[in-house]
Amino acid sequence: MTWKCPKCGREFSRQNQDHYCVKPQNIDEYIAVQDEKIQPRLREIRAVLQSALPEAEERISWSMPTYWKGRNIIHFAASKKHLGLYPGDEAVTAFSNELTDFDVSKGTIRLPYDRPLPEELVKKIAGWCYKKYAKD
Repeated sequence: MTWKCPKCGREFSRQNQDHYCVKPQNIDEYIAVQDEKIQPRLREIRAVLQSALPEAEERISWSMPTYWKGRNIIHFAASKKHLGLYPGDEAVTAFSNELTDFDVSKGTIRLPYDRPLPEELVKKIAGWCYKKYAKD
């Protein structure tokens, strides 16, 4: 038995499957299609990353908000219980001592919605990624 999305008509094997009816073309669209309860957190991390990475271009890559300068620098994405920050394996390793209070895995930092956003740490990680990955 398949489920058909009433908005876009796509069929899925699971009832009420999460998906993008239309892939967002920019970060504003990405935030707009997320749950209203988490939109403020998404706008908050966007503002932190914009201030940390003023030379980077915002774009959507891998269906996630991405900061780019000649290549992908850092991504973020909404999940049900956390905000995912994706700086890559090397950054997670480099900041491991400062990430002990967070759930991390290879290249991923999970920032729970029920805790304040660690703005200074996010800025440090983003700056590190920019120095490591940005290309002119």
